[in-house]
Amino acid sequence: MGRGDLTSAEWVRLEPHLPSSGQRGGRWNDHRTVINGILFRVRTGIPWRDLPERFGSWKTVYERHRRWSADGTWDRILTAVQADADLAGRIDWSMVGVDSTSCRAHQHAAGARKKKPRVPKKRTTPRNHRPDEGLGRSRGGLTCKIHLAGEGGCRPMALLVTPGQCGDAPQMIEVLDRIRVPRTRGGRPRTRPDHLSGDKAYSSRRNRRYLRRRQIKHTIPEPKDQRAHRKRRGNKGGRPAGFDSEIYKRRNEIERTINRLKNSRAVATRYDKRAYVFHGTVTTAAIRLWLRP
Repeated sequence: MGRGDLTSAEWVRLEPHLPSSGQRGGRWNDHRTVINGILFRVRTGIPWRDLPERFGSWKTVYERHRRWSADGTWDRILTAVQADADLAGRIDWSMVGVDSTSCRAHQHAAGARKKKPRVPKKRTTPRNHRPDEGLGRSRGGLTCKIHLAGEGGCRPMALLVTPGQCGDAPQMIEVLDRIRVPRTRGGRPRTRPDHLSGDKAYSSRRNRRYLRRRQIKHTIPEPKDQRAHRKRRGNKGGRPAGFDSEIYKRRNEIERTINRLKNSRAVATRYDKRAYVFHGTVTTAAIRLWLRP
């Protein structure tokens, strides 16, 4: 077993959730070898063509990862391992944090093919990448952003990839709506944490209204401009947002979750051209975190 490969205990937890190896036109290569190759690339960030020979054909490893990213297999596996963890009582629902992190995009991540011929028109986005590929341009160059929710044990619950210039507040609801952990013993999937924490970027009337409607307790500090605006409106401004500084100290859990994710170099720097492939890369790194004891 090479450094970073799945251990026997991790493989036992992962194997039941993998798709069958039978395919028309032949059989897939050994799942464990190919997945170890995918994990090696996610951890090191090397080009697919430079994968060590012990993982077999690099093209086989890449195609498996691309296909599972496109058809949602990685997302289903993540949901399955979360369900196993919930059954074992390993999910800390007492606090779920939301945050985002920016990832620099490598120059090879730009230039994905357009589906249709370009029609000359007023340019609103950089001409060297598609607007739907999760790439945005900032002063430092091309970037993308990972929005995620993490539980108290510093593992990702749900994630979303957007262009780097996207704000945090508008993405919070979509990220929380992606939390869906099935109950293996029956019943509706669990989608609501006991408490939610976020920084000032998530303070908006829309987000607080959404959290109140779902009856989710939350600790989100109120920026000075919002507080001043509410006071100017008087009674119409509503009650001040509740804030507990002691509970807010647990916000470091989501920051530690991001740090653990970005230990994978293919997550810290985006090398994938297509947004769905990069989403699969981040999901694969998240799965590995859930497999560890």
